[in-house]
Amino acid sequence: MNFENILITSENGIGQITINRPSKLNALNVATIQELHNAFETLDADAATRVIIVTGEGEKAFVAGADISEFANFSVEEGAQLAQQGQELLFDFVENLKTPVIAAVNGFALGGGFEIALSCDFIVAAEKASMGLPEIKLSLIPGCGGAYRMFKKV
Repeated sequence: MNFENILITSENGIGQITINRPSKLNALNVATIQELHNAFETLDADAATRVIIVTGEGEKAFVAGADISEFANFSVEEGAQLAQQGQELLFDFVENLKTPVIAAVNGFALGGGFEIALSCDFIVAAEKASMGLPEIKLSLIPGCGGAYRMFKKV
């Protein structure tokens, strides 16, 4: 499978997905969400895969949230549809995989990035990792279950 925004490898029972948009701090856009879904689905379906690791390319970010430049001009309806699709295709999907998933957080994991990590079975964070849901400072509820999942992890 060829991907534009992620890298995928599988060796010795370990599948690895690397979000590969370092110039955008690995921010999530529509294409990346779909690619992540396809990669998780492929690795989960492979009986040889015993664990999946998801990480971000580069030293600065696991995933710094949503790619706001892509979503800035969305209507309310488009935004709601995007949130629902992201919830189903990525966050709920990862949370319900039969294969265990480890988030290897190597930098910023903010907003949707933190929500991906929270969807995983385990989070392993580098010392320089920074995680959070900054949308709450704008009086917004995290769009993909972050608040709910955060309390499940504590």
